[in-house]
Amino acid sequence: MKVGKVFLVGAGPGDPKLITVKGIEAIQKADVIVYDRLAHPSLLKYGRRDAEKIYVGKSPNRHTLQQEEINQLLVQLALEGKLVTRLKGGDPTIFGRVGEEALLLAEHGISFEIVPGITSAIAVPAYAGIPVTHRDFTSSIAIVTGHEDPTKNESNINWEKLATATGTLIFLMGVSNLKLIRDKLIENGRDSSTPVALVRMGTRVEQKTVTGTLENIVQVVEETKLTSPAIIIIGEVVKLREQLAWFEKKPLFGKRVLVTRARNQASELSALIEELGGETVEFPVIKIVPPKHTKEYQQAFQQLDQYDWIMFTSVNGVQSFFQTLKEQRIDIRKMAKARIAAIGPKTAALLEEKGLIVDVLPQEFRAEGLLDALTGELKVGQKVLLPRADIARKILPDQLKEKGLEVVEINAYETVIDAENKDEIIKMLKEKQIQIITFTSSSTVKNFYEALQGESLEKLLKGVTLASIGPITTDTAQQLGLNIDITASEYTIPGLVKAISKSK
Repeated sequence: MKVGKVFLVGAGPGDPKLITVKGIEAIQKADVIVYDRLAHPSLLKYGRRDAEKIYVGKSPNRHTLQQEEINQLLVQLALEGKLVTRLKGGDPTIFGRVGEEALLLAEHGISFEIVPGITSAIAVPAYAGIPVTHRDFTSSIAIVTGHEDPTKNESNINWEKLATATGTLIFLMGVSNLKLIRDKLIENGRDSSTPVALVRMGTRVEQKTVTGTLENIVQVVEETKLTSPAIIIIGEVVKLREQLAWFEKKPLFGKRVLVTRARNQASELSALIEELGGETVEFPVIKIVPPKHTKEYQQAFQQLDQYDWIMFTSVNGVQSFFQTLKEQRIDIRKMAKARIAAIGPKTAALLEEKGLIVDVLPQEFRAEGLLDALTGELKVGQKVLLPRADIARKILPDQLKEKGLEVVEINAYETVIDAENKDEIIKMLKEKQIQIITFTSSSTVKNFYEALQGESLEKLLKGVTLASIGPITTDTAQQLGLNIDITASEYTIPGLVKAISKSK
């Protein structure tokens, strides 16, 4: 059997966007992903759907696998011919024990690569507004483990030299030994008034920073009940935090937001939330699937030259419409007679990308707004094509028919429930790890409600802010007993994010 290969990858300090391009590539091609607790779980989405995922996370008081077992696991998987990506928090060469893993792989003749990551020793202070060097304060740093092997008879740290050797000292994994670190540094000449900061869960939504001096930092940590994982920064550069703290000032800092859009549409909403400092968890309760090509569906496209109007009510409808044109080899020029209406700016923008100029675009982005915008434009007897979702509201076709128009509705796409990570989301809600839930359509509300049947929604959603893209979605939620806290006044994704940001 052909021997596999192992990529030893640094995942960065926590913010999933801080992983390297090469790190993502290693995840994408892996047969098996072996990951620990400090690697952000969202990074697993880059893996193949058929990739095996093995959690080997460790915490100060609990080890899923001992390091020696992890080393052997990597060897075993590679000898089975698999391409393995070992995903470790931060940079694997800085107290990540990558040397032990790599040595055992080398002893067995297994090919491996070490993919560096952004170390938490530098990134976490930066997210707390503390550059680890500054020409006015210091040009030297030392990175030290705060959690040496407890089985060793004596320390490898030369405290006498370390205490005053560099302007900035960074201790990783040192919260439980903070008093010892403080005492050793002061005993060996570090001024007790030296500024100190501890940053817990740096670069993540849970980031928490406390500051003090060597003299009082132990008391500060006890009073604030700050726990691991945290980084200790000691030095004059800590003073810069007061002016340079940027991450914690973002409008959505500290908020983890559940995004319920379809998987292929979630990126826009997620990107806007993350830009404002929030962290997103995707729960794509909707899956967009192609329509059933019935005889009526095919006939509607064959008669494109007969329509006076083609009205698009969503981006999905536009995408499906043009996919059908391509599949059936229908020339877009066949619809030259038709005027084009779109329900919102995103839909209109996509139509214009396809080369169609939109004739009517409402100011209120829903069916009622489109009907208002069409006042004076419609004539009795005109023929209208409506390519829409299978579950779309009936107000638009019904009102058009009342005005004497002939309306042909086709299911341009179908929506089905998709809640494959339901258990993970329920667990996060129970542990109060989600602060905001977004709904971008009535179908996201209905599918969310259906996916969580069997759970006590009142208990799960207690303290969680529910945000809706507009009044129709809000009405649907309220009919199901869900209390919407925020309803966007502009019924778009940017409008929804703006409303959430303002309400904070």
